[in-house]
Amino acid sequence: MTAELVRGQNHPLSRSRVEIRVSAGTPVLALAQVGDDEGRLAGPEALAHPGARTLPGLEVPGTVSGQHSVLVDLDAVGPAVHRVGLVLVLPPGGPARFGAVPASYVSVADPEGAELAGYTLTDLESETAVVALELYRRQGAWKVRAVGQGYAGGLGALLADAGLPGPAAAELAAAAMGQTPAGDVTLAAIPGAPAPTVPRGLRAPAPAPSPAPQDARHAPAAPTPPEPIPVSGTPYAAAPGGDTAGGPPTISYAHPRRRTSTEPPEPAPRPAAPPPLGEQPRPVAGDASGWSMDERLYNQVWGMFEDLARSVAAYRGAVEFADSRMDRELDEALSDPRHRLGGSGNAARDTARARREELVAQAQAVLDRDLVVLTAESEVVEPALPASYARWDNPVWHAHAVPSESPLALRLGDLHLPERPELRIPMLVRVPLERGLWIDNGRTGSEAAMAMDTDRLRRAAMDMAVAHAARLLAAHPADRFAVHVIDAGGAGAASLAPLVRAGVLAGPPAAGAAGVTETLERLTRRVDLVQMAVRAGAPEDLPPDVDTSDQLLLVHDFPHGFDDRAVTRLRYLADEGPAVGVHLLMVADRDEASAYGPLLDPLWRSLMRLSPVPDNHLADPWVHHAWTFEPDLPPRGSRVLEQALERVAAARRTAG
Repeated sequence: MTAELVRGQNHPLSRSRVEIRVSAGTPVLALAQVGDDEGRLAGPEALAHPGARTLPGLEVPGTVSGQHSVLVDLDAVGPAVHRVGLVLVLPPGGPARFGAVPASYVSVADPEGAELAGYTLTDLESETAVVALELYRRQGAWKVRAVGQGYAGGLGALLADAGLPGPAAAELAAAAMGQTPAGDVTLAAIPGAPAPTVPRGLRAPAPAPSPAPQDARHAPAAPTPPEPIPVSGTPYAAAPGGDTAGGPPTISYAHPRRRTSTEPPEPAPRPAAPPPLGEQPRPVAGDASGWSMDERLYNQVWGMFEDLARSVAAYRGAVEFADSRMDRELDEALSDPRHRLGGSGNAARDTARARREELVAQAQAVLDRDLVVLTAESEVVEPALPASYARWDNPVWHAHAVPSESPLALRLGDLHLPERPELRIPMLVRVPLERGLWIDNGRTGSEAAMAMDTDRLRRAAMDMAVAHAARLLAAHPADRFAVHVIDAGGAGAASLAPLVRAGVLAGPPAAGAAGVTETLERLTRRVDLVQMAVRAGAPEDLPPDVDTSDQLLLVHDFPHGFDDRAVTRLRYLADEGPAVGVHLLMVADRDEASAYGPLLDPLWRSLMRLSPVPDNHLADPWVHHAWTFEPDLPPRGSRVLEQALERVAAARRTAG
C-alpha cells in the first residue's frame, strides 16, 4: 500500500535502491541536491542538474518534461550525505508560477516498481522552485519526508537557503537553468506533457494562496548552537498584552540546523500501515549533529519535538479529512431523492461511516508507529541528559559537580500533547537568557490555576522560581553567576530558605521599598557601565566594584514595594539587561499590577510566561498545536536541590 504523505510527514524506507518519480502539472526541470545532517550543501558540486547530471548514487534527467524518473542508490551516496532533496523548477519560457498549473505528484518506488510513498504538492502560489521531498538519514536508517517548500525567488533563492553564498547560488542557478548570467535562454523548446497522476482516492485540489515562503536561512552552524530549544531563549511570544484570548502564543523555534516548512500540513486521506516494530532502528542517545555530546543531545531533543508535532499533525489532518468526507457523502445521500425510499439511504450512511472509520484506523496505526519510535527514543535520551537538561529526579544530579564551563541550555519543564500525555519532550531554553522569565501566580491564567487555592498557587510559583535559580547556579561555574532577590513583603521566605541557608545569594533578600530601590539602582548602574564600556571598546576599564559575572534578579510579589521610579527601572532592566548579562525572573500576578494600566504591557510582552501548574498556552510554529507545559520541580521530600546548592557553596569557598 502506498503511503500518501502530507507536508511534513515522513515514512521509513525499506530499500536502499529507490526510484523517485515525478508527474508534474507542467514541464519542469527535476534536480537533486545532497546535504549534510544540517541540510546544508557542501558547494556547487552538491547539485545534480542537466549540465552535471550525476552525483555518487544518483542521476537526474537532462530534459524539461512533465514526467521524470530519478534513480537513487542510498548505499552509494557517501557517509557525509544525510539528505537527498528532489527539486522541481519551472524553466524559462514556461508558466510563471506553480500556482498557475495543476498540482504535481511525486512518489518513491522500489526497484520492482511498487510505490512506497507519494505526495501531492498543493498550496503553491507564486513559487517557481520547490523542494518537493527529501530522503534523509536518521539513526542509521533512511526515511522519505514530504517537504513542499517553495521559493518565489526561484532556484537561486532555494540554493542560497541551502547554504550557498549569494553569488555562488546565482551562478549555479544560471548554469542549472541553461542560462548565462545575462539571461540568454539555451534550453530547448518546452514540449507538451500529459496531465499529472493523482494518488488514488484523492482529487487534485485547486491551487490556493499561501503565505510567502521564507527563503532566508538562519545563522550558519557554529561550535555551539546559536539557537536553542526555544530559539535564542525566547520561544513563547505572548499575544498583545500577554493574554491568550486570540489563541495560544507561538513557540518561535527557528532551528539553525534544520530547515522546515512553517505551513500546516494537508490532510492525509490514506496513511500507510506501520512496518513491523522489529524493523525500527534502535534509538541512540546523542544521535544528532553537534561538536559535543551536550550539543548533540540538545539537537536530538529538538528533533524529537519536531517529529512529535508533525506526526500528530498528520493524524489530526487525516481525521479531519475523514470527517469532512463522511459529512459530504452523508449530505449527498440525503439530498438524493432515490435514497429516501427503501433502505438505500441507510446503506449509504453506513458505507460513509465505515469509510470514515477505516481512514481513522489507518491514521491511528501510523500515529501509534511514530509514537512507539519516539517513546523508545525518549527512554534512551532522558537518562543520558546532562544535569542542566535533566529532570530533578534524574540520578545525574546525585553525581553532579559544579562545572568549569557554562551550559548550552537549561530545562524549564516538559511539553506534551493529549494524544500521548506520558510522552514528554524537555523544554530547553538557551543560556545566557536573552529574555526574562515570568512565572504567573495569578488565578486567572488558566483553568488549572483557577482550581487551586491562592496560597498554594503562590507557593508553587515561588518554589518553581527557586528551582530555576538553583539550576542556573548549579549549572554554571562557581564564580560565573550571581543571584539577587527582591521580596519586598517577605512572603517568599519559606521558598527562598534553601538559597538563604546555602549562602549562595549575592546578598540577603531585599525587603521594603528601600531594599527594592537599592537593588534596582545597583543593577541599573551595572547595566549602564557595561554598556558604555562595550560601546567604547574598553571592557577592561570597568570600575573594580562592578561584578562582571552574569546576574539574575528574582522579583517576588511585584508590584508590592515598587513606586513609579522602581517600575521604570525594572522595565529598563528587562529591556537592556539581557544583552549585558543581567537577567530577570519575575513571580507576579498581572492583575495585581493593573493599576499601572497599559504602562506595563511592554514589560509583560518582553517576558516568557510560564505557569506553575499544567497549562496549554504554548503553541508550535508549524501546525499550532496547543502544547501543555508542566514545570520541573524537585521530588517532594528530596534534598536534591539543597545538595546542589551545597556543592555550589563549597565550590565558591574553594575558588575564593
